Formats: sequence, C-alpha cells, structure tokens
Amino acid sequence: MVGPFTIDTYLPSFPDIAADFGVDLAAMAQTLSVYLVAFAVTTLMWGPLADSFGRRRVVLGSMLLYVITSFGCASADNFSHLLILRLLQGMAASGGIVIARAVVRDVYEGENARRAMAQVMMMFALAPAAAPIIGGWLHEWLGWRSVFHFLAIYGIATTVLMLWVLPETHPPERRQPIHPRSVAGNYAMALRNGRFLTLVLTFCFLFGGLFLYIVGSPAIIFDHLGLGANHFAVQFVPMVAGVMSGSWLAGRLSARIEPAHTVGAAMALGGLAVLLNLAQAWTLAPSPWTVVGPVVLYAFAVSVSMPNLTVMALDCFPRNRGMASAVQAFVQMNMNALIASLVMPFVAPSLMYFALAQSAFLLLSALLWRISER
Repeated sequence: MVGPFTIDTYLPSFPDIAADFGVDLAAMAQTLSVYLVAFAVTTLMWGPLADSFGRRRVVLGSMLLYVITSFGCASADNFSHLLILRLLQGMAASGGIVIARAVVRDVYEGENARRAMAQVMMMFALAPAAAPIIGGWLHEWLGWRSVFHFLAIYGIATTVLMLWVLPETHPPERRQPIHPRSVAGNYAMALRNGRFLTLVLTFCFLFGGLFLYIVGSPAIIFDHLGLGANHFAVQFVPMVAGVMSGSWLAGRLSARIEPAHTVGAAMALGGLAVLLNLAQAWTLAPSPWTVVGPVVLYAFAVSVSMPNLTVMALDCFPRNRGMASAVQAFVQMNMNALIASLVMPFVAPSLMYFALAQSAFLLLSALLWRISER
C-alpha cells in the first residue's frame, strides 16, 4: 500500500502547501509528477535487485529510504526541497509494489495465486481510495506537515511488520545475475513479448480510467461539488466499498471461472459504468450521488479484473518474476504520471471531460485485451 498511499494522502493539502510556499496549483501538480516518474524509473532497478539478492533485504532497504525521505518532506522549508524529496520518496516507495507482486507468485500457483493476488490487489487499490480521507482529517486537525509525518510512521510500522513476518521467498538457487548485460537482456526479452505487453497495457488503461478520478479528486471535491478538505470521504468511501467488494468477488471467482472470462465480464461492467457516467455528466446537475455512483461501479469492475491480469502477465516470465513485476509497475506508473501531468489539467474544468477521458481509457483497454487474447 505504501506506493499509492504516498500519492494521494496529501491531495487535500494542495491549496495550503501551495499557499505556504508561494506557488500555484500547477506547480503543486509537479510534486505528484516527479514522484510518479521517479517511482516508475526505479521499479526497473528494484526488480533485478530482488531477483539477484532476494526479496526481503531489498524491500527492507527501500523502506528505510522511504522513512527518511518522508520525514524530510515533513520538514521541507521551501518548494524546491519538497520537490527533490518527493522525487527521492518515489524512488524508495517503488520497491514495495514490485516485490509484493513477485512474492505472491513465488509462493502460490494457479487459482491460489489469483486468490492471493486478489487480496493483495484489494489492499493496493484500497490505498488510493482511503488515503485522501485520512489526509483530509490530518490536514484539518494538525496541518499539512502531519500528513508526511503520518507517512513516515506508516513506513516504520510496515518495516517492523516485515521484519517480524516476511520470510525470504526467493532462494539462492533461483536468483538471477545482476550483470548489466543480463539485466538488459531480460528487459529486451520482456519488450519482445507481445502478450506480456498487451496484458500490462490492458490493465494500465483500465486502471487509468479510475486513477483519473483519484488524482482529479481535488477538482471534483472543491470545484464541481463545492465541498471542503474534510469531505473527501464523500467520494472515496463509496469507491473503497467498490474496490473491496470487487476484489473479494475476484478471489471467490478464481476457482470457478477462467481468468479470461472474468476479465471479459469486468470489461463489460466497466462499459456499463462509462455509459452511466456519460449520461449523468450530460443530463444531471453535479451532486455526490450522480458523480460518484458510476465511478464506484467502474472501480468494482477494475478490481475484479486486476488480480487476473496481473497474474497472467507475471506468468509470461516464471523465472524472472521480479523483472516482470518491475516492468508492470514501470508502465503503470508512467501511465499514471502522464494522466496526472497531461490529462488531468485538461479534463479538470468539466465533469463531461472526465467522463469522456474515462471512456477513451476503457476503449483502449478493451481493444488491447482483444489483441492479447488473439
């Protein structure tokens, strides 16, 4: 949860941080963009390191760096320092998401892997939904710096938990060399695998339709619904419910329905959500019920498909799951960075623009899914 949690917890604090440092909200969006770009690039580092030196020691090292940089963000005395520290924070946070996916695939096979991945993905998807709620409360009670103190404490708690319960799941006999030529060869192999790439992009575009509403939540809450920093729960509590129920259903279906059929059904459900979203944006006045309702259904569809697409992609490279997980995270976080820096400013003025962008993401995802199946 650390990676996505760090993206969204400080969103309610955007106006106050901007005021404290004398910058505008466009500059504040760069604190999100540099985090996402650093996160994406360093996933390509953590995957090979985990394949070579083991999962446990690498993820513990990444978490130590995360705690240090989180405390640094809390004490930043100017905007430039905050920007640099957010970049370093993104580098550190990326280790967790890469290694978590690889650990699941180290330990479980077949339907058990999909069931376990559904549980992991439920927590992963819960983070960006719950984070602005927690951040809004902390901001109202203690100010924006308390948000980064909270993230540092969360990092410490996560590290202690890993020290206590996480074993090494990648034994020495299965480890891959860290030589640059070997690493480059493995990544070239991934880029030549058409099915792997289409599966990864299928999920990235599908999740992008949800991430747009997560990263655009300040515009939705403040501008379109006219609410305050302590009202992010209006959008995110229902989204949490949609994510958790979808992930629960994905786990239940893992032993009953083929993964491809589950993904196809999720795509159809996402299509229904998009149609409802377009209809409400076109005909109805903005309200929490009309704006949030279709997004909850879309979140449900995304979380149903997420574990299946993730496991299917990792299974393309059974001997290099750390590398495969790194490529997944790299592509996804770059997609998220583009959405935050390019798409979100364009759609922010209109709920119809939000709905149209979500429709485009779903159509691209469905097209790539058809290609991957062929």
